[in-house]
Order: sequence, then structure tokens, then C-alpha cells
Amino acid sequence: MTTAYVFPGQGSQFVGMGAPMAAVRPVFKSYFQRADAVLGFSLSTLCWHGPEDALNDTLNTQPAIFTHSLAAFHTVMLSNELEPPAFVAGHSLGEISALCAAEALTFEDGLRLARERGRLMKEAGERAPGSMAAVIGLDAALLQRICEQVSAEHTPGVVIANDNAPGQIVISGSTAAVARASELAKAAGAKRVIPLNVSVASHSPLMASIQPAFSATVEKTPIRPARIPVVANTTAQPITHPDDIRNELVAQLTAPVRWVESLRFMRAQGVTRFVELGPKDVLCGLIKRTLDGVETLAIG
Repeated sequence: MTTAYVFPGQGSQFVGMGAPMAAVRPVFKSYFQRADAVLGFSLSTLCWHGPEDALNDTLNTQPAIFTHSLAAFHTVMLSNELEPPAFVAGHSLGEISALCAAEALTFEDGLRLARERGRLMKEAGERAPGSMAAVIGLDAALLQRICEQVSAEHTPGVVIANDNAPGQIVISGSTAAVARASELAKAAGAKRVIPLNVSVASHSPLMASIQPAFSATVEKTPIRPARIPVVANTTAQPITHPDDIRNELVAQLTAPVRWVESLRFMRAQGVTRFVELGPKDVLCGLIKRTLDGVETLAIG
């Protein structure tokens, strides 16, 4: 069986995440201890005991999910109960987790990147607040035309941020543009439009202001060739070279997450099992909606 490991982004966090595993798996707990030491505060306490509003602050959410995902990954690897992955991929923030699993980044460097990414995205959201909404049951090409129409009327506009599964697409942009696109999507036949509880317009042009600062951080971060191909968010193609990895990390701040295409690429390469490493099983649900005849497993 050919296996891919996938890593979630923001939205999977909850108070108590990882506490049961940390209680019985020393290797799992050790990653939270390492994160506490690097960050200079108790991320483990925040994940396991809250408060919830602090955990949901993107500044903390991103390193929290990253740490949980890597703790779960290394717990699985040490157990020898599953075969190593032929590919890894991460959804948005999860791409940093995937790069660490592929040994392109050390855990500590990946953690610092996740923390800085969260800090800068929070800063961008405070400077230019935006919003996001999940559009259910509308054709992607039609939704793309709606976004282009609204963006011609509003600046900043609205774009497709995440192509998550057939019939589940997230749009992102200025609050006014997302609201208008949501109205038009409903009128065009969308089954539901669900505003997301965020103030940061991820994967939209509103994130362009932080790209130079994040790029400077990425440039200073040691990156090695990935030992496992990492299927990139922006291209849905595998990358391993450090230059490609640097470009990807910066580009994906404003580019859409091409998750459906990424999954279909891995399936075409023979992947029949997807293992999700993270606090919940969000990606497993998207995989089941996208691909037939594959096995999914959520660990963490």
C-alpha cells in the first residue's frame, strides 16, 4: 500500500489537544517540551488547558497545530506500525509541518517559522481586516467568475483561497467583497455560505504586505533538500529543492491552496492510504469527498 501523510492548518485546534497522547506517549510529550523551550512560554499548557481565546489567536494557533502534528508524526514513525510516506502534503500552515516531516526543516526552525507566520498574519489582519467564507455546493469556475466580478467593483477584492473538496471552496478578501460575493454565490445556487470565524484574510492579496518580512525570515532559515516529495499548495506538484521550498513558503501566503488537485496528483501516483497527523480529522473528511477507493486514518 502506498501512503501519503497530510498535515492540517488552522481550524483543527481545541483546548485539550494532545493531552491524552502526551500522558501515555513520552515522545509525543517531548515535542511539546521542546516547543515550550524554544518559544519561551508554556505552549503545552495553552494547548492542554487553554484559555480558548488565547489558543485561537493565530499567533498561538499556528505553532500549536504545528507542534501537535510533528509530535504525532514522530510518535507514528517510532512505533513502526505504519509504512513511511511516499509523499507528504500540508494544508496552508500544515505545509510547514510537512516540510519538517520531510526533513527539509528541523523541528525548531519549523516552529519558529510557524510562530512568525502567525505573528505576521495577525499583524496583516489588524492593519487591513478581512474575512473568509466557505461556499458549499457551487461550481468552482462559476465561483471564480463571481470573485472576478466583485473584485472589479471592490478594492481590495475577493479570491478563491482554498479549493478544499468538490463543492467546498473557501473565499477570502476584504470584508465588503466577501459579503458581496457570498450574496452572489447564494443567488447563483450555492447550498450554503458559511462565514468563518476569522479576521485574517488568508491566501488573499491582503497578505501581500507581510510577504517581504516573511521572505526575509525564510531566507535566514536553514533548509535542506526534502527527503520525501512535498506536494506544494500553490502548484499541486512535488517539490524537494531548497530554492523551490523557499519560494513556496512565501508564495502560498497570497496564493490559493490547491488541495483537490494535490490529492488527485497523489492518487494518480498510486497513493491509496492517507494518514492525517493533527488534532482532528478535518483533512480526512475532505479526502473522502474528493477521492474514491482510498483509506483514510487520523492520528493525534
